[in-house]
Order: sequence, then C-alpha cells, then structure tokens
Amino acid sequence: MADPRGFLNHPRETPTRRPVPVRLRDWKEVYEPFATEKLVQQASRCMDCGIPFCNNGCPLGNIIPDWNDLVYRGHWRDAIERLHATNNFPEFTGRLCPAPCEAACVLGINEDPVAIKQVEVEIIERAFNEGWVTPILARETTGKRVAVVGSGPAGLAAAQQLTRAGHEVTLFERADRIGGLLRYGIPEFKMEKRVIDRRLEQMRAEGTIFRTGVNVGVDITADDLRRDFHAIVLAGGATQWRDLPIEGRDLQGVYQAMEYLPLSNRVQHGDMDVSPIDVRGKHVIVIGGGDTGADCIGTAHRQGAASVTSFEIMPKPPEERSASMPWPTYPMLYRIASAHEEGGEREYAINTECFLGDADGRLTALRAHRVEQTFADGRMSFDKVADSDVELPADYVFLAMGFVGPERSALFNGLGVDLTVRGNVARDDHFATNVDGVFVAGDMGRGQSLIVWAIAEGRSAAAAADAWLMGSTQLPAPITPTTEQLR
Repeated sequence: MADPRGFLNHPRETPTRRPVPVRLRDWKEVYEPFATEKLVQQASRCMDCGIPFCNNGCPLGNIIPDWNDLVYRGHWRDAIERLHATNNFPEFTGRLCPAPCEAACVLGINEDPVAIKQVEVEIIERAFNEGWVTPILARETTGKRVAVVGSGPAGLAAAQQLTRAGHEVTLFERADRIGGLLRYGIPEFKMEKRVIDRRLEQMRAEGTIFRTGVNVGVDITADDLRRDFHAIVLAGGATQWRDLPIEGRDLQGVYQAMEYLPLSNRVQHGDMDVSPIDVRGKHVIVIGGGDTGADCIGTAHRQGAASVTSFEIMPKPPEERSASMPWPTYPMLYRIASAHEEGGEREYAINTECFLGDADGRLTALRAHRVEQTFADGRMSFDKVADSDVELPADYVFLAMGFVGPERSALFNGLGVDLTVRGNVARDDHFATNVDGVFVAGDMGRGQSLIVWAIAEGRSAAAAADAWLMGSTQLPAPITPTTEQLR
C-alpha cells in the first residue's frame, strides 16, 4: 500500500483546464500540466484493496494498485512496465477512456475515487519523455502472414501483439492515415495526433506493415486476403451511423457528426486551410448528448459558432449515484465535458420533429417538442408533452446519435462471415468467426463500445489467432465474449 493515510490526507485532484477564452483560440489539448508532487499524492490515495474492484472494472485488467504504489515510491520505469503489461496504448486510454476503473474504485463508495486515469497518462508521458518506449522485437519469426483490417484501437492492438509474436503483420486502413476514429473522429483538443504518430513509429520499428488508402473487399478482395495471408483479423469498427429519417433530413446543413469532425482534423493535419463545413457565425444544434456530440460542440466553438445547442431525448441524468446504479457499476451521471464548459445550451427530454428550410433547400430551423420517458411491458418509449412545441433557428444540425454496427461490405460477402441479429460479425469464445482463420475484434464484433474494450478485444483476438496459427500462444487474452455479446 502506497500510503495507509493517503486517502485521508489528500482529496481527489485532477489537472485544471486551460481558460476557455485561451483554449478556444487553438486546437491543443485542453488540460494544464499536472505537477509531479500532486500526482504522487493522488497515487498515494490508492488503498491497495484486498479485492481490487478497479482491476475488474477495467476490461484490460490493468493492475492499477501496483502502478499506483510504484509511482508513489518513485519507481516510474517499473510503473510503465507494469502498465504496458496489460495495455498497449495507455496514452490513448489515459486521455479518452471514461474510466470504468474509477467508477469501481472502492474509495468511491463514500469518497471521490482515486484519479486513476491521470496517474496512467502521466506514467506513459514520462516513459516517452525518458525514452523508455522502445521497439519490442520478436525473438524469432514464424513465417506466418496475418492481415489486420482496420487501424482503430482494436486493430492497432491486435497488430502489435501479433507482430511481437513473430508474425508478419500487414495492417490495412481505407483512409489515408492510420488511426481510424482515433485519427479522424477524436478532435485535436481531446488528443493531439502526435500521440498516435509516436506510437506508430514504435510499431513500424517492430515490423508492422501499414497500408493506407486500401478499401479491403474492393481494392483487395476477400480471395486476395485468403490467398496471401494465413490468418485475418477483422477490426473495422462499428461505423454505420444512426440516422434521423424525418422531414427535411435532406436539407443542406444537416450532417452526420462523422461527416463534420474528420474535416477539422484534416485542417489540423494541413490538408486544407478551412473546413468545408465551417459554422463561424452560425446557429448550430447537435442531436445526441454523448461523447461524439460533445466533440461536435467543442469543434463548433473553435470555429466560432454564434450559438450551440445540444439535444438529448433522454432525461437529464442525476448528479449522484441512484439506487439503480449501485457501486461498482458504471453510473450514468450528469457530466460536464470540456466542450460543455466552453458554452452553449444543453436540452434534455426533447425530440426533433422535423427540419425546416428555405426555397433553396437550405436548413433554417428545427421543430421539436418535449417528451416524457415511460416504460410499459419492459419497453421504453417517449411520449410527447402537450403544448411543448418549440422552434429554434438552425443553420447547421449535426447528428451524433451513435452507431448501429459495422458497414455492410463486399468483404463480408466475400469471406462468408456470419452476422448476429444486431448486424455485428458473429464470433465464438475465441473471437473466431465461422470462417476458418478469420477472427474479429472490437466494435465490429461487439457493437459500439469503449476504447478500452477495443484494445482488450484486439489483444484477445491476437492471442486467439496466434494459438490457431501455432497451436499455442503466450500472448495474454484479457477477455472472452459473453453470451450476450455473441447473440
């Protein structure tokens, strides 16, 4: 245990965000540096519980009490070794994961939980700064070739693990740069893309081959893959967005979030000077109250929108755990992201009826009404509240209502993989599809989920593919799909 009285002597503390007027002038990450002394105090709050629920709360099985103790004692290099043992990319999860580990922290029963995410990200940042993150080369090569399709966190994790096992791994990405939604879905102010690029340098040095601009199933057929590779890992994500098919959906100015967000990232990459969807001086409404919606809000603020309003059909979440969300489950609470802090209005229990436009087909307004959430026969519905109609001016509306599964592609048909009733790629307890030698990891198999689940599944699918190729494996497999995930 780091400090038996640490949780009594030190309250929870995390880095402060840069002042709103300052950070809206750029696209850099929003947080100020966090002093090492304060971080050590946060690590000392860990109680090294007899049953570390934080470990179970983390899909990767991160050994959190161990690296908290090592940070407290100043053993930073040992800490990164322990962290990398379970997580290929703590620089991603430390910035982007909603931290189910913190929700499961025993201290969180009656106090604020340990700032686990901050300890994690500070460990990996120090490791990169000190030069401790170096290529890990396979001891011997196997002569086996593996194709990984999709370069998001699941694909990257699977590729790195399989490369380190000695296989020749080629990672395919249909976009022009590696990273998937990490590259073109996450705004720069949440994670600067240099964070991805430095990790890719390590992977290239280890031997992973990256091929961008390749739409697998079209540019390279399923038959090509089966001929040229001994095994295939599908990790293309759940990129089929949920739409809102109501009157006026085809008006100019109504876009999906993933039509909007990648453009601002391309501006930061220098691909263009100004985004083709620039909301400067315009009224913006974002439909969807999750992380993607917040990303749209923060992007609109930095572009200089005249107003930004967020719509969520669900009622406003509570600010504290309720009886329906007991510890150590992850609670759905009212949270203020950095984008919300920057301005705009948040509207809950509201449903969009239609979009209104002018004679030129340009969006001008949105009509909506309030709703009441009801339950009957185990089904949830939203009933219109009488006399609650409202009409708001809108030059742009961004749909951020989540994803419904992987895009149907020629690759699925070519490989002949089975799909679940939800449209995901079906797999067994070993991440194997019905096609021999074809495995699936991440959102493509489990549906829209968290980055930490994607990395965990990538590691597990890599272990399964390695065992299938070689008869056994020494790669760790943190998880197996549950019965519910396999339906």
